[in-house]
Amino acid sequence: MNVQWYPGHMTKAKRMMQENIRLVDLILELVDARVPFSSRNPDIDEMGRQKARIILLNKCDLADERKTALWSEYFRERGLQAVLINSRSGSGLKAIYGAVQEACREKIERDRKRGILNRPVRAMVAGIPNVGKSTFINSFAGKACTKTGNKPGVTRGAQWVRLNKQVELLDTPGILWPRFEDPQAGIRLAMIGSVKDEILNTEELALKLLQFLITEYPGVLAQRYGIRETEDTFAMLCETAEKRGCLLKGGRPDIQKAVGIVLEEFRGGRLGRFTLEVPEKGD
Repeated sequence: MNVQWYPGHMTKAKRMMQENIRLVDLILELVDARVPFSSRNPDIDEMGRQKARIILLNKCDLADERKTALWSEYFRERGLQAVLINSRSGSGLKAIYGAVQEACREKIERDRKRGILNRPVRAMVAGIPNVGKSTFINSFAGKACTKTGNKPGVTRGAQWVRLNKQVELLDTPGILWPRFEDPQAGIRLAMIGSVKDEILNTEELALKLLQFLITEYPGVLAQRYGIRETEDTFAMLCETAEKRGCLLKGGRPDIQKAVGIVLEEFRGGRLGRFTLEVPEKGD
């Protein structure tokens, strides 16, 4: 399964980020805690290599806590602050202010020596589609100041949001990179919903997800759907359809409905908390 998605507006969004990045002191890079590596855009690394950086591990409530701890340590070892957040509930957001002050300590001190006091830190909020940037900004600001949606690509233009006297945020559209060098990265992003389902073979995607779950989290699917866990993942889809009453004429299982159920319940956390990748040793 080869997943590639780079619509035309992302090229424009990337150019806009390149133009605006000189205006900011810091990049708040949101990643999905379920795929902390695959959801990091290498283009953001390149564009922001001279800027301070904080990694926000968003949707941590959907991720495996034990593996999230491994990722937090991974980023710390590479000199990056990592803050665990849940944008929807607001969990972890207060810790960001301290992290911003620490990341921009040298800049704040330089301003102080120049007699520039109370100048807000300007931070760019960056990340891939559907990682939760708009929800994060609205929750962080305490008001609905940006559009939000549960589909990738809702934000199309950059906009400034002033939080208080200390911090200003620049919201940016979600961008992917032109080609996934690691095909598994594309598949993982498709699993969490960062690639539009309309361009995917969702049945094949669901089968891969089932295979991952029975390998890494055995028993979860049996408990949720009351089905037998087997290497025949197509049979598992059929049984899921039957258990949920998704039947076509003649009593045949409605596979597409079962696919939709599995993907939706995985993405929404109703199957449990999962992380699709772990740091590679020595990476």
